Amino acid sequence: MKYMNLTIDQLHDLLVNKEVTPLDLAKEAIELAKKDTNNAFEYIMEKEALEIASKLTEPEIDNPLWGIPFAIKDNISTKDVPTTASSNILNGYVPLFNATVVEKLLNKHAVPIGKTTLDELAMGGTGTSGHLGMTYNPYDETHTRLAGGSSCGSAAATSAPIVPFALGSDTGDSIRKPASFVGLVGLKPTWSRISRYGLFPFAPSLDTVGFFTRSVKDCAYLLNVTSGRDENDSTSSTKPVDDYVSLINKPVKGLKIATIRQINNAIKDEEVLKAFNNTIEQLKKEGVIVDEIDLDLNMLASIFPTYFVISCSEATSNNANLDGIKFGPYCEGNTYQEVMFNARTKGFSELIKRRFVFGSYALMRENQQELFLRAQKNRRKIVNAINEILSQYDFIYTIAAPSVAPKKDESSDRLNEEYLIADNHLALGNFAGLPSITIPIGLKNKLPFGANVMARAFEEAKLFQISEKIEQITGLKNLNAKEVK
Repeated sequence: MKYMNLTIDQLHDLLVNKEVTPLDLAKEAIELAKKDTNNAFEYIMEKEALEIASKLTEPEIDNPLWGIPFAIKDNISTKDVPTTASSNILNGYVPLFNATVVEKLLNKHAVPIGKTTLDELAMGGTGTSGHLGMTYNPYDETHTRLAGGSSCGSAAATSAPIVPFALGSDTGDSIRKPASFVGLVGLKPTWSRISRYGLFPFAPSLDTVGFFTRSVKDCAYLLNVTSGRDENDSTSSTKPVDDYVSLINKPVKGLKIATIRQINNAIKDEEVLKAFNNTIEQLKKEGVIVDEIDLDLNMLASIFPTYFVISCSEATSNNANLDGIKFGPYCEGNTYQEVMFNARTKGFSELIKRRFVFGSYALMRENQQELFLRAQKNRRKIVNAINEILSQYDFIYTIAAPSVAPKKDESSDRLNEEYLIADNHLALGNFAGLPSITIPIGLKNKLPFGANVMARAFEEAKLFQISEKIEQITGLKNLNAKEVK
């Protein structure tokens, strides 16, 4: 029997009953990772995984993560294991410490089997700009469709299925949109709920560590373990951590959901809309109150430019240390400026260079008022509008992406509503630091698509509660590419 197509829950039962061992699971996951054809892995941790798994002999009944294999996005620090952020400038970099989220999983005796690909330095939404090339969608054997980015490798590894869960990071939609494209549950928790210590910074006011799983309950297990205050991250929350798993099956009757008319209208795929509306009708039968509300169209259209200005500006500042002296390969030069120029010219792709140039331009003193500060003010207006909705409703419910995963050569009019609104609205959760989760709701030509639920800050327990109900409605728990084919 093969095991990597099972959920954490199912694997835990087998481990506790000693029907399988952690070493068996690690060997299977490593074998699958080696055979992967989707370009999901930067580095396979074979030696490390087998060493950890071989020491796990007596099952921990109350620890659902004991002996469970997982993968780690390669912008999350792993001690003595290469961590490159899928970039040339950090190629060969080996950290001296584990990220807090990794350390917490290791303490629960989960078994890391590899580091996964991403868009270079986590900047991008397609999974095509990493130094190993495009990461493919496991649902498309022709290798023409995207897995999405930037957490493409973690998404592909979980949906293939190679591992039952993987770590990712989300700055604009980098977990939740790939989750839609590859049929997974993708969680971005409240900003500060999980420590960012050891996560390579992209845009820290937006960055969040999160997960890919194949069930909502598995996400709840992971958040139970990884949440909490971390003295190494001064921005991590001191707020007590709920027992998310024990609260997941509370009744949903009386909960209130808002859907946004302008986002719904921007979706052109009738099959996706039909599946989304069906979940709404089924939720209403469960006693959930669902209203379609309006949000200013110009405000929604401003999400992408606001995100782009803020993220590029923060990225420019946070990656200034990648200069060929502090980090990155040393390049000859007569002055510090020359060494840095040569290292950054050779080390960064054209996409990253453009983002840094734009970020630097936005931060120049003469441009700050018109670009960076204007974007920050608009972010505040957007956040105020979202918080106003959530003062009256428990959740905002939307379609996660305009349709199924696009092909790598497909282009869209970036000034139309479908791109500006339907393709970028998930950044609302990052602007406001709110918990947001994507759940599969349907298949179109054997390609998955999902919906997204956003809740008030630190109300992940409620988020799991409604998401579990949606998962029950769709029947798409533990969706994976191998079984759909």
